[in-house]
Amino acid sequence: MSPESLLYAKTHEWVHIEPGSGGAKIATIGVSKFAVEALTDLVFMQLPPVGRKVKVGDSFGEIESVKAVSDLYSPVDGEVVAVNDALPNQLETLNSDPYGAGWAIKVKLSDESSLSKLMDYSTYQKQCAEEGH
Repeated sequence: MSPESLLYAKTHEWVHIEPGSGGAKIATIGVSKFAVEALTDLVFMQLPPVGRKVKVGDSFGEIESVKAVSDLYSPVDGEVVAVNDALPNQLETLNSDPYGAGWAIKVKLSDESSLSKLMDYSTYQKQCAEEGH
């Protein structure tokens, strides 16, 4: 996926929306390259089980580097329908392909209104610049 086609949360998660079965949309969620580079030296990642309900702003897991532990926050409301189980054992994927193989979870949206609060790529780039990176 191209970073320019994604939506972003202020907490540095990215979202890719695609149609799902039965008319519900599926949000693929990952961690932005900006966040991965800021964390450096990743050592641990915890992801939620399939079936867990998430709401905007809720922590759905955590990512740990040698210098900090950070929560991963859901940018959407819905139910976790898929988890990238390989990712916690291959954290280097977040460095090499954060917008492809580095996806974390897929969520079946229960409320699409949360999408309107996410940023497009250019707005997200401005936020990153303001944070000094």
